[in-house]
Amino acid sequence: MAFVHAGGTIIKRQLNNERIRLDTGCLVAFTPGIQFDIMFSPGLKTAFFGGEGLFLAVLKGTGTVWMQSLPFSRMADRIIQSAPSAGGRRVGEGSALTGRVGDVVNGDGFGFNPF
Repeated sequence: MAFVHAGGTIIKRQLNNERIRLDTGCLVAFTPGIQFDIMFSPGLKTAFFGGEGLFLAVLKGTGTVWMQSLPFSRMADRIIQSAPSAGGRRVGEGSALTGRVGDVVNGDGFGFNPF
């Protein structure tokens, strides 16, 4: 038995003598029939501007691979970017009571800080 921590969408992929490359942060787990290696991202433009970093995980063989769409570091970056203290903006949940009306109903005032 194993406990794993992953974020976003969890993707289970069965490999049959196949090879896949993915961002190293997106790899969650793999079974013993899978060989794991690290490689440099091809091309400097991809490495610096592609959002995947300098390294890729290379998995090949026969077995099961579990991947995640939102590694913890990216999730933390998104939370920080959305935080009002970091210059982000408030985003409602899509309710009719989002914004000024919802702030009055839930006791937060009128959506502004009087101090």
